[in-house]
Amino acid sequence: MRRFSSRNQLVTLSEINVTPLLDLAFVLLIIFIITTPLLEQSLSLKLPNGGEAKQTANPGDVVTVESTGTGEFRFKGRRVPSERDLEPLLVAAYRANPKLVVRIRVDRAGPAQAFVTILDICRRNGITRFDFATEPANRR
Repeated sequence: MRRFSSRNQLVTLSEINVTPLLDLAFVLLIIFIITTPLLEQSLSLKLPNGGEAKQTANPGDVVTVESTGTGEFRFKGRRVPSERDLEPLLVAAYRANPKLVVRIRVDRAGPAQAFVTILDICRRNGITRFDFATEPANRR
């Protein structure tokens, strides 16, 4: 004797279970929260105070050069041993992109010589577009 169920086999599911979808969304959120600080590889500098300006350059044309108070240089987030090693990197980037804008980030407590050194390297090699990173002025 065959047994038949009272339910039809072709019943459509009219509800969607959103629990797995929410689980996935929370996992992705946690991954992004953890990895976002790791993506920012710039130095922790106390920049000098200055005004606010709108960025007019294309973000692809901007190259960041940083210097700490100890005289350490970084080019595009990578450590550069000395200013002699920094110059060929800047020249190669400028030859690859004539619209290059050099963003200079220097610690305000550090010596002004690092700023002057970066500026001198740029001027000596014909790089005339600069951007000086500063902290926004306090609004009162």
